[in-house]
Amino acid sequence: MSASPHSSRSSDLSLSAGAITDVAGIEVGHFSDTRRPTGCTVIMARDGAVGGVDVRGAAPGTRETDLLAPGNLVQQVHAVMLAGGSAWGLAAAEGAMRWMEERNIGMDVRFGTLPIVPAAVLFDLPMGDARIRPDAAAGYAACEAASNAAPAEGNVGAGTGALVGKLFGVHRAMKGGVGTASVTVGGVTVGALIAVNSLGDVIDHNTGQPVAGARTEDGKALLDTRRALLRGELPKPLLAGTNTTIGVIATDAVLTKVQANRLATVAHDGLARAINPVHTMSDGDTLFALATGRVPLEGSAPGMTVLSTMAAEAVAIATLRAVHAARTVTVGELHIPCAADIAAQRA
Repeated sequence: MSASPHSSRSSDLSLSAGAITDVAGIEVGHFSDTRRPTGCTVIMARDGAVGGVDVRGAAPGTRETDLLAPGNLVQQVHAVMLAGGSAWGLAAAEGAMRWMEERNIGMDVRFGTLPIVPAAVLFDLPMGDARIRPDAAAGYAACEAASNAAPAEGNVGAGTGALVGKLFGVHRAMKGGVGTASVTVGGVTVGALIAVNSLGDVIDHNTGQPVAGARTEDGKALLDTRRALLRGELPKPLLAGTNTTIGVIATDAVLTKVQANRLATVAHDGLARAINPVHTMSDGDTLFALATGRVPLEGSAPGMTVLSTMAAEAVAIATLRAVHAARTVTVGELHIPCAADIAAQRA
């Protein structure tokens, strides 16, 4: 069993980290709104994929997660929608359903073809006019843009308005975004796409050092939220649900619904490596899992223990890539630097 180059040192971003679209049967499309920083991202499995989900944050905004429970009837998912706009952004899934129904993608329910499109949202309302948020038209446009090419990262789609490190106030936060990665072992691939809008800092899991997050009062350096909290610095009062990291893990392995849900659960280990603090009362952290079933789990193929390790690694790498790919934005009086700009100031 040998690992692909995608599983080598994740902190060296000059190496390709792969993408979720390396998984056979997966396509990704972004819609980024030009009126303010917000948008949505669709992760599509036209032929259907066994789905699972795990919600670890205490303030989630989700749709169709109950049907993914192992004991429930529906087995196949046709897309997952990730969106900004808080709960309003859940409307983007309606556009994805319309796009897929027009193309006869979905479950035959006798009276029509019903696409199954779970969704999760993040809170990006501080970035510009909060009345502008992803809607059904945005979700439809994301589907129109979907392909199996490696998706764009950074300030795109669901990560367009994402911020990280807000525990000491939005004015001291940094730019989040979308990141993707994949890991291949024994002919099986696990990929992740993560939209990072965390309350906590983003950590390089290879070094243990923060690379984006809350800044010092002068805005020129990283504060290191974990250490600040442990020495007694008090965070700003928080509004529940104003953060959230959401994403999808996909594999070409054949999985049952129980196994897909377990894969979503262990994938959160990757968030725990790459974000600190994570899964807070003000985050709605949600990860979906999709198994397209193109590669049977038999013979020398990796089992669930290896797949779980691959999923956590892909999530950690994708989370790190999201902030490395992000770019500085200024909206009104709010200036949000990116990791590259803060690193340049330190150099």
